[in-house]
Amino acid sequence: MPGDTGFPRVDAESDFLRVRRRQVLSRLGAWLRRAPDDVNIMLPYDEVVSALGVLGERRLGRQVISLDSIVGSVDRSREFDRRFRPTSTRSRQRWERLALAQRRGESIPPIDVYRVGDLHFVTDGHHRVSVAHALGLKTIEAFVTEVRTKLDASGIRYRGDLIVKDYRRLFLERVPLSGQALAAVVLSDPWDYAHLGEHVEAWGFRLMQDEGMFIDRATVANRWHEEEFVPVVRMLRQAEMIGERTEAEA
Repeated sequence: MPGDTGFPRVDAESDFLRVRRRQVLSRLGAWLRRAPDDVNIMLPYDEVVSALGVLGERRLGRQVISLDSIVGSVDRSREFDRRFRPTSTRSRQRWERLALAQRRGESIPPIDVYRVGDLHFVTDGHHRVSVAHALGLKTIEAFVTEVRTKLDASGIRYRGDLIVKDYRRLFLERVPLSGQALAAVVLSDPWDYAHLGEHVEAWGFRLMQDEGMFIDRATVANRWHEEEFVPVVRMLRQAEMIGERTEAEA
């Protein structure tokens, strides 16, 4: 273990001072680099599932999970940074007691987490995660509850990524694509989802006028994809006009 002097209590105290120093230096470094405000902030669970849309949950029981997959918290996102380093000295005694127990090889209870895609959010055990990171561990035991969402959690790294997911979820409520069409229509700028949603709805309105009948949203979405999106993308590819953009952006 890092900083192992053979005196567990002294080592536990040093562990806390080391992670606090790293947290402060990390925050200072981000400020000097003019990095986004959310670069060191862990992801808040409520905001993530709100952006993705909850479908349901199920208990998976006790599992061993990667510490690096734990990216957020249900209710303690301000007490620790993204690497679960304490942001103050308020819980120093509790933190050091856990570090001491870990160094002595005592039994540590599993933490409790929600799983969203490949990401985990702590409901109970923030200090245990923090100590595990400080001692260089790679995994931790956890009681896992899997949360199913309308959108997958891929591509979420920082809090700002949730804006794109939120707008995509709202877009898909207006334009309920499925299958390959769902995977094909991807945008980087969240505002573009709002503009595209308006375009598809206007296209569907003209379609209903032309055919003189009501057409549900799912049918409009699929017909827009097949009759408008696919042919235009094909022409753009032939003209080599897509470049590094997604097909929808082009």
